[in-house]
Amino acid sequence: MSTTAVQKLYDVCKATFSASSGVPSAAALERVRLALENVKALDVGLEEEEQPERGFGFFGSNGETGRHSSMVPRWSPPISYLHLYECEQFSMGIFCLPTSAAIPLHNHPGMTVLSRLLYGSVHVRAYDWVNPFDEKLNADPSRPRLAKLVVDHVLTAPCETAVLYPTTGGNIHAFTALTPCALLDVLAPPYSPATGRHCTYYHNIPRAVFSDGSDGLQENGDNAAENPNYEWLEGFQPPEDFVVQRGIYRGPKVVP
Repeated sequence: MSTTAVQKLYDVCKATFSASSGVPSAAALERVRLALENVKALDVGLEEEEQPERGFGFFGSNGETGRHSSMVPRWSPPISYLHLYECEQFSMGIFCLPTSAAIPLHNHPGMTVLSRLLYGSVHVRAYDWVNPFDEKLNADPSRPRLAKLVVDHVLTAPCETAVLYPTTGGNIHAFTALTPCALLDVLAPPYSPATGRHCTYYHNIPRAVFSDGSDGLQENGDNAAENPNYEWLEGFQPPEDFVVQRGIYRGPKVVP
């Protein structure tokens, strides 16, 4: 029996992330990326077909056309998560988003993330912290924190797999589905509240909230205060209609 694309991905992930306690080398991550590139929707039991819209779209209750946003749309349709594998070193899973569903801005503390769009179109908005090694800010995610926008575009499959590092590449990101889509993610290591790797959600704070007229951007460069790519993010609880439900994975099983 030939080895499935999913099993090959697992084998490469195990060899890569079990051999390193930190961020693997660029060559090792490239092997994981290439293994992800070989995984197609059908390899994980998914069909690239339209899903029922059930009345959802880019329209709010006031009838105005919605915009791409890092916030979850009102009455957001539920998102499904398909679990493939998880251990202390890495996890593999798929997020399936119906049209207009969104995952708010969220972080991946101390984690390397590889993300592949299996099908569909999705808007991605991603940031990196301006001061990623600030211990006080790292200890209190609820405090407003300065971030730089590094990604703000639409991805349509097929496209290149994204690699996010713990402090660069867009480690804080949000997704809004423009069509039904599916994202296959590898997290290394996975979230673990017991060891301090919590998932924190964020929203943007207007600069106008700083009553003294200064938002602290000047210290980051002469032109930073004029740069719209610098924004303040604050931890928040996502709305109640943000739902990620456990789906049924119908693809080939991983053999550890």
